Amino acid sequence: MSATAGLDAELARRIKYVVFDVDGVMTDGGVYLGDVDGRRLEFKKYDIQDGLGILLLRWAGLRVGIVTGRVSESVALRAAELKVDDLVQDEQARKLTALRKLCVKHGIGLHEVAFVGDDLPDLGVLREVGLPVVVGNATADAVRSARVRLTRFGGAGAVREFCELLLRARGEWDALVERYVQSRSEGPAK
Repeated sequence: MSATAGLDAELARRIKYVVFDVDGVMTDGGVYLGDVDGRRLEFKKYDIQDGLGILLLRWAGLRVGIVTGRVSESVALRAAELKVDDLVQDEQARKLTALRKLCVKHGIGLHEVAFVGDDLPDLGVLREVGLPVVVGNATADAVRSARVRLTRFGGAGAVREFCELLLRARGEWDALVERYVQSRSEGPAK
């Protein structure tokens, strides 16, 4: 199903845990590598609107996680900034194993999980979760394993598109937007 077709409200309300891949989903998949005085540096670019979508997921009471097959300080910084509930960085890309452990830890079934991915390392998870989602520029194999294909590309608003799609289907988007506007409209500027 394409994201423009909408999402079934019953399925959307069943979701308790939203998990994102990073490279190719939260970023455009590009990695900037460098060396300063013998110290390896890695940079990634994140879409700021995606972050606001994740905030609204958290405000809706959904658990949010990141499961990635690459270890990066950049990801740890972004996860902390977004206050995600769980972060797993596994250089062996054993994403399904990691997600299963998280689900057991939190008492959540895989059928209550939405996962947004884009490529071969995500196939195991996409095949098992209740709501498998891919970004607009996902690989053909990932697309075949998804229930929803977003229109936006990874790193270019795909995460935000999914957050809005899910929260609209749950009937929560408008109230969360108003809550956000009120939280930024009241009180003195700091």
